[in-house]
Amino acid sequence: MSALIEGTKNADFPAEIVLVLSNRPGAQGLAHAAEAGVPTQTIDHVPFGSDRQAFDSAVDEALRSRGVELICLAGFMRLLTPWFVEQWHGRLLNIHPALLPAFKGLDTHARALAAGVKIHGASVHFVVPEMDSGPIIAQGALPVSNDDTPDSLARRVLSIEHRLYPTALGLVAEGRVHLHDGRCIIDGVSNSDTILLAPEISSRRS
Repeated sequence: MSALIEGTKNADFPAEIVLVLSNRPGAQGLAHAAEAGVPTQTIDHVPFGSDRQAFDSAVDEALRSRGVELICLAGFMRLLTPWFVEQWHGRLLNIHPALLPAFKGLDTHARALAAGVKIHGASVHFVVPEMDSGPIIAQGALPVSNDDTPDSLARRVLSIEHRLYPTALGLVAEGRVHLHDGRCIIDGVSNSDTILLAPEISSRRS
């Protein structure tokens, strides 16, 4: 979230953050947003009990009342209902700490190391009802080192996430991302251009 706020400070960035909304009253991101001068709102999910639809409806109403056009999930650890996802189809983004479609879900870095992959990274995708399964907008990758631990790998991937998410949001906000047969086609960008590598890490560890 902080990376998105920083990214949108550029005068040429094609979007602005009009609201940071959390389902947890004590979320650290709310304080960061307030310090940056971004309006915040909390809709605690607890009073809604098991009625996920009612909670999502309240979130939907809050977003629309602020004139929100795009949603970027960042540390929002709740599965949204199919109804909500459909309301925001093509306008709801998420970032996942793995190179999708590999390692959906949690504990991605430990699972990547256990699988012995040589390349790991992060993906920004449109949200669909199935978890971590939406069309991929952009990915960033880095080499996995023999001495990586889940924590060290997570730190290095996080640095890519901070670059990747604002880039993907900018492409969507500019209207350059088009959905075609379940894939994202980006105007003026080749597939290779959507991969952000970390050459300084590669050279240091070679």
